Amino acid sequence: LECDLAMNLVGQPLVKQQVMKGVREFLENQNPTKPLVLSFHGSTGTGKTYVSAMLIRHLFRDGLRSPYVHQFSPLAHFPHHEQLEQYKENLKHWIQGNLTTCGRSAFLFDEMDKMHPGLIDVIMPFLGPSWVVYGTNYRKAIFIFISNAGGEQIKKMTLDLWHAHKDREEISLQDVESAISKAVFENPQSGFWKSGIINEHLIDFVVPFLPLKRHHVKQCVTNELLQQGLEVRQDVIQGVADSIPYFPEEEKIFSSTGCKTVSSRISFYF
Repeated sequence: LECDLAMNLVGQPLVKQQVMKGVREFLENQNPTKPLVLSFHGSTGTGKTYVSAMLIRHLFRDGLRSPYVHQFSPLAHFPHHEQLEQYKENLKHWIQGNLTTCGRSAFLFDEMDKMHPGLIDVIMPFLGPSWVVYGTNYRKAIFIFISNAGGEQIKKMTLDLWHAHKDREEISLQDVESAISKAVFENPQSGFWKSGIINEHLIDFVVPFLPLKRHHVKQCVTNELLQQGLEVRQDVIQGVADSIPYFPEEEKIFSSTGCKTVSSRISFYF
């Protein structure tokens, strides 16, 4: 995993540091006191889904297809607000049942910023340090929350640093954690709004994904060409990088979509 992150994850030093620290400490502990809970935050295309899939791939033989890996999307699984109480009941039973089958299960919650406020608190008993919940020992499970919330605050902080002639690599975890907290946990539209998961400090690692610069996008294009078995051509790398929108409008420093559209744009050049 460490090698994979080093070679394939572009421009996210804080992510590599946090994810490796969290996973290594958790897996080396034969008797963890609670499940590992990670919360990924950042704008579109910065690598949140990519890293969660990579992590699962290294932990489970069948990766995301493993019967012990469970993914939840608010639009697919919890679309109707009026059915919130039923969703809570379903989610609780689903997690309980799957942890009974395998205590090493992983649960991925995508687009937490679109989750109905209040829904996620039903899983609180599974995240804390008590020994047994509903007759299930669950302390070896992994929970990953993925959210665009906090992305704007991270962008602003990165841009402010750039204006102060500092590099994005100088951003520390402490710099962004409070900004993310404010954006995510105090937003009535967020799935974490007034959440007990936050108040009880059940998230072990808040992982910030920074906006990507043009040279990061070029790295993404190179990686994608190699993965697709295509020739690594400078004209293609330059062409794809130039076709992507950047912000702010005048300086065009950071990619507006990260590396999200890189793979689909490559086909225009072959």
